[in-house]
Amino acid sequence: MRYYFNIGSNLGNKRLNLYRAIEELSIFGTDCDVSDIIESKPWGFESENGFLNIGMAISSTIEPQEMLDTIHLIEQRLGSGSHRDKDGNYTDRLIDIDIMAIDDENGESVIIDTPTLKVPHPHLYDREFFIVPYKQLKTNNL
Repeated sequence: MRYYFNIGSNLGNKRLNLYRAIEELSIFGTDCDVSDIIESKPWGFESENGFLNIGMAISSTIEPQEMLDTIHLIEQRLGSGSHRDKDGNYTDRLIDIDIMAIDDENGESVIIDTPTLKVPHPHLYDREFFIVPYKQLKTNNL
């Protein structure tokens, strides 16, 4: 499967946070591609801390739910706590990794709709910081 991730950071050394996440994720796949970094404003909450976002694609045999669990472990290892405050609102974060989309071995889009994982990401086409890197990665894969 080909996984398309979005990695974002709006705290600390944002570029270093992105590169550490890329390094961690690359262990779990092959044929790694990375988009350009884009700057974005926080989505869904107010903050003075802007985000840096990057897209990443890897090919992996890991099943989607296991990949999601792996992402959560990477976020924890890199020092990112919960992405929500005690009231359930989004907060600033060192690192945030989302699965934007998955293609199967034939290049067809995988659709997953479970309580813990939705693919493609429900906001893939709503958020410029998702769609710009995603389109760049898809174009590079053709």
